[in-house]
Amino acid sequence: MRAWLRQHRQALAGALGKLTAQKYAAVLNALVIGIALALPAGGYALLASLRSLATGASLDPQLSVFLRAEAKRPELEALARKLQSDPRVREARYIPREQALKDLQATEGLAEVVAALNRNPLPDAWVVRPRAAPGAELEALAQELRAQPAVAHVQADAAWARRLAALAGTARLAIALLAALLAFGLVAITFNTIRLQILTQRAEIEISKLIGATDAFIRRPFFYLGAVQGLAGGLLALVLVWGGLAALNTGVADLASSYGSSFRLAFLAPGDALTLLPFSCFLGWLGAYLSVSRYLLEIEPR
Repeated sequence: MRAWLRQHRQALAGALGKLTAQKYAAVLNALVIGIALALPAGGYALLASLRSLATGASLDPQLSVFLRAEAKRPELEALARKLQSDPRVREARYIPREQALKDLQATEGLAEVVAALNRNPLPDAWVVRPRAAPGAELEALAQELRAQPAVAHVQADAAWARRLAALAGTARLAIALLAALLAFGLVAITFNTIRLQILTQRAEIEISKLIGATDAFIRRPFFYLGAVQGLAGGLLALVLVWGGLAALNTGVADLASSYGSSFRLAFLAPGDALTLLPFSCFLGWLGAYLSVSRYLLEIEPR
């Protein structure tokens, strides 16, 4: 066991020695890997931050039925009976204008605006949750409610949230495809780097084989070299994502403050950030494994 650990320690030291001896090439390789990993990681962080804006939004179909201020009591009672008896309506909740104003005051950034108003500009309303999904049946219900004498306006509140959810799903798929494409490119970069290392050490490898070195012994330093390069690229990717989000937040802070909000773009969650490091390390190891397996067979002592 001690001999096995000593061999791995020596292989790791040898890999670090090669990186130190070729520090400029190592820095460039790490930079390429870091930039390639930072693109999907940064996109994921942006998507996670923007998703928080719609956390409280309901994706269920929902209608807001605003009432006319001059509506008469029989008209209001007729509308209430229709909403409570219509089989297409799953739930109908009445919101008086006073309650609507209190809810608006509780909204971040709007308390001062509401306080400056001389009167309550909000109407009484019904919030209707229909059984039907968005489509012809839901639109038919909205049209019938618009025709009621007590109704001033009917609005489909969940339409924008459903569009946002669909857009977020498309963005997640695009980021996954980009990550897969760039991961393939990183494996190719490591493959070529290790191939060059093997070719420059061809004579040394042939001599090692002549004196009885096993393939596992010869491969081990190259595996560590690829893994360390991948790890360095992953660390650099986290630094790039953090710096990019910090730069964007200078503009986001001004925009959010103009709306009375404290919204900021958040960095990757600790679990996601820690996952990136072993993933980048694995990509480096995979590129080294493919390269060593391909070219080591061609190097046989003569």
